[in-house]
Amino acid sequence: MKIASIHIYSHDGRRRDLTLNPDGLNIITGLASTGKSSLSDIVEYCMGEDECKIAEGFIREKVSWFAVTFQFPHEQVFVAKPNPKPGQVQCSLAMVMRGRQIQTPDFNALKHNGGDELVHELLSSLLGIPETKTPVPERSSRTGYSVNVKHTTFYLFQKQGLVASKELLFYRQAEEHLPQTIRDTFAVLFGISNVGDMETEANRRATQRELKIAQKELKLAQETEDALDTRGLGLLAEARAVGIPFSNSPGRAGPSTDGAKSDLVASLREVLSWRPGQVALMAESEMARLQARRSNLRTERRQVLDQIASAQRYVKGASDFQTEAQEQRSRLESINSLPRASNGAWQWPFLKEEDARMDGIAQSLMAELSSLDSELEHVGGARPRLDEHLAALTDRSSQLKDAIREVEVDLNAAVLTDEKAAAQEDANARALKVQGRVSFYLDSLNPSNAISTLKLKVERLQAKLDQINQSAGDDDDADARMESVITHISSTMTSLVKEFKAFFSEFPFRLDMRNLTVVVQRPGNPVPMNRTGGGANWLAYHISALLALHHYASENRIPIPRFLMLDQPTQVYFPSQTIYESVAGDAEQVKRVDADLEAAKKLFETLLSYTKELVPGFQLIVTEHANFADDWFQDALVEEPWMNPPALVPQDWPSWSK
Repeated sequence: MKIASIHIYSHDGRRRDLTLNPDGLNIITGLASTGKSSLSDIVEYCMGEDECKIAEGFIREKVSWFAVTFQFPHEQVFVAKPNPKPGQVQCSLAMVMRGRQIQTPDFNALKHNGGDELVHELLSSLLGIPETKTPVPERSSRTGYSVNVKHTTFYLFQKQGLVASKELLFYRQAEEHLPQTIRDTFAVLFGISNVGDMETEANRRATQRELKIAQKELKLAQETEDALDTRGLGLLAEARAVGIPFSNSPGRAGPSTDGAKSDLVASLREVLSWRPGQVALMAESEMARLQARRSNLRTERRQVLDQIASAQRYVKGASDFQTEAQEQRSRLESINSLPRASNGAWQWPFLKEEDARMDGIAQSLMAELSSLDSELEHVGGARPRLDEHLAALTDRSSQLKDAIREVEVDLNAAVLTDEKAAAQEDANARALKVQGRVSFYLDSLNPSNAISTLKLKVERLQAKLDQINQSAGDDDDADARMESVITHISSTMTSLVKEFKAFFSEFPFRLDMRNLTVVVQRPGNPVPMNRTGGGANWLAYHISALLALHHYASENRIPIPRFLMLDQPTQVYFPSQTIYESVAGDAEQVKRVDADLEAAKKLFETLLSYTKELVPGFQLIVTEHANFADDWFQDALVEEPWMNPPALVPQDWPSWSK
């Protein structure tokens, strides 16, 4: 799989095509911020990446769709994806077309007919990626997943910040969990974990799981058989404790014979046949009637007590009045203050009788005394009736008190009955729980032939697993295949490093897939890439490793795309980024700067030689600032240098915000 062309569409229906040479070196050079570095992001997006990594700015604002035409040996595949909506970075919709020679569709014909999964499935199928999952070590917490075309991108892009990194070798290697993904998918893509081995491994693990399950079932059956006496007798003891009767009583020593075992089972089945007893509850209406009667009686008794208190207050008041009046009369009589004595004789020393009568004072006083005597007589006469009334009220109060006591006795009896019923319900509930455990216990008992059947199943699965283990290849085979692949890649990488004349080029180099780096095989003291120095050296190690990997893939029909995109590799040969950007697209300016021009030119000569001699027809796409006047370099230019304008996106394209 290579790239035939890259396309972008404007919001008003215009299209910009960037046609590439599927075979050989492709160079795009020009000023900064013209869209060169976004080309690899567009290609990755159209390979089924749901995240659009194209930087925010004029490209995201002016482009409505991104598209790539992929070239396969006998057909082409066109994949277009809409630019995510403003403020969003993800889109899984896609338009997919395939044919021998794709006619690039116009804007009006763009319409998604699938998604990223369709893109993955089609490109993976055409590449020949096996439909298998990544190998997972036994007892590992991670799970296997299907390998597809998106797992080849690790070997297809070397972006500006990565191409000369001393810490990272592969694209996206710094992202969480992806280093392990690179290792796992490398084993599948490069034939180290082949499909046959993985199917055998899957079969072995499935059989192993079945065997473990069967062994657990057998162990449980044997434990149930061995613990029958203890568990069964325990359940019978629980049944007895909650009041469930049964006739058989197996011995405490536990059943040792089939007869004793049958007695135990019979007793447990008898426990299951027990039905809970019931206690009649008092009707709620009767309870309510008793409570209402008690309430009425208490109300009536309070009223009677109030009447008794009122009568007692009246009697006390009359008695006090009578006593006080008699005392006052006695005092007046003792000092002869009354006109007449008790025998009727005149005794008032203040006036004579005839004068007192003429004045009227004595007559008024005598009238008041007569009225007082009448009231005292009335009070004295009413006392017997008050005593009778108080006695009647007191008697009624006693009767009401006795009636209330009788009602409360009836209520207490009703409450006691309900409590007994509740206690019986609790006892029934406990008994039913015991019955449930007995039922579960009896259901779990295996028939006499269950253990024998389980033993046969375990033996059969063990024999099957032994056969699989005997026929399966040893893990050493996978290690040997990995060693072979790494050795071949490392040999080519060593030769390429020598062409770059990088530091340590006198020693062999090795691709370290465990740590995802390059290692200098210096005798006695290997040196990993992150312990070497110089951007030019790191660049040489990166490009050598990736080209060696693709060389092996091409020679051995490894199902990964046959292209590599490099972004601004020669920057390491210029004294500063400012000087590097100042020569953008200008071949004459390149000659005048103080830069390692020979090393930079050697890089492109090596890349060109790789596509013509080492891997003929391999597609290399390089985005650059530098522009060399050599004919072979100018022949590799895809377009005239991108100044501003022209660039990837024409300036007159409208923005989505307008």
